[in-house]
Amino acid sequence: MENKNEKKITIKIEGEKWQEALDKAFEKNNKKAKIDGFRPGKAPKDVFLKHYGIESLFMDAGDLVLQDAYQEMLEDNKDEEIVAQPDIELKSVDEKGIEFTFVLTLKPTVKLGKYKGLKVKKDEVKVTKEEIDNTILEMRHRYAENIVKEGSIENGDIAIIDFEGFKDGVPFEGGKAENYSLTIGSGSFIPGFEEQLIGLNKGCEKEIEVTFPEDYHSEDLKGAKATFKIKVNEVKQISIPELDEDFFADLGLEGIDSEESLRNQVEETIRTRKDADSDNKYIDDLLEAASKDVEIDIPHVMIHEEIHRMIHQYEEHLKMQGLTLEQFFKFTNSNQEALEDQMHDEAEKRVKYRLMLEEIAKVEKIEISEERANEEVKTLAEKYQMKEEEFLNAFGGIDMIKYDLTMRAVIDILKGE
Repeated sequence: MENKNEKKITIKIEGEKWQEALDKAFEKNNKKAKIDGFRPGKAPKDVFLKHYGIESLFMDAGDLVLQDAYQEMLEDNKDEEIVAQPDIELKSVDEKGIEFTFVLTLKPTVKLGKYKGLKVKKDEVKVTKEEIDNTILEMRHRYAENIVKEGSIENGDIAIIDFEGFKDGVPFEGGKAENYSLTIGSGSFIPGFEEQLIGLNKGCEKEIEVTFPEDYHSEDLKGAKATFKIKVNEVKQISIPELDEDFFADLGLEGIDSEESLRNQVEETIRTRKDADSDNKYIDDLLEAASKDVEIDIPHVMIHEEIHRMIHQYEEHLKMQGLTLEQFFKFTNSNQEALEDQMHDEAEKRVKYRLMLEEIAKVEKIEISEERANEEVKTLAEKYQMKEEEFLNAFGGIDMIKYDLTMRAVIDILKGE
């Protein structure tokens, strides 16, 4: 079945241009030819061809003229909207010439649905007292100190312990540590371990019984009963700072010198984040509503390229966390194919939205002037404290600025603005 979004173009290179390419290919191959009676590069062309055949030159000669064929194809199809890297096929080759077939993927036809008056509402943003309280508590915890405690271990305390684990009376690998810092109630140890330390004082020694979970990472210890010998070296408690002058000074935030000013700033920060989240959701909801009745036969290659763009972005995100894609696959027992499958639906949706927005821009005759684009460059360069030329290079050039402004203008149409 013929793909209506594909166009096949055949370009033939022949005559003098092809003969020049064959000559250059001969010169290249003759330098490494091994022919009795001749040093490398010194064999006459007729002797070389008799020994190796003219077919031995076709691949190198084809490489030499491929770029010319590619440029000719682009020039002949400059009015077409090509949306993916063309596939190249070798159609034929002989001593008279070579033919390439370029398979072009063209921008598909987009049949729009309703995109105005969508009746999509933006979620109202509210900041609760509880959210403010929790955020301030998190800030206080970041400045908490661990101080030595004289009394017994309570939930939330930090126990500094020596321990050694035994299975059937025999120590097991990885079951021993000294001066280990364990926060009681953190759930970081085997179930039942932390609870049995509550009530112990500094210097106490105790044997406790636990059972390893069935899904424990060590095969030898899965579901096994074990005994731990414990010695408490020290007990500490977490001291959370009060909302006082010292705490405000430690924060080092301009204008924050009281609980009231801190609460106001925290509220504003939460509201700004929620506004951004709400706006993003609003745009997603608008795009979903506008695309509901859109009809597009999306070429598979566009989805494939979007998947690989998403994987590249994800790989960069992993690098920021000190991980490689290969490590991610190992940790998650996954692979490239599984990740591509996982991303397919999202990639298809992104391509659909992009094509829809571009078609709306075309229908609405949205055009961004050079002046407007340059204003945006200046504004953003100042925002990111970059030189305009440096910012343009990083962003992808003035055409990308225009495209971004166009898409934002279309979103405003969806919003009804």
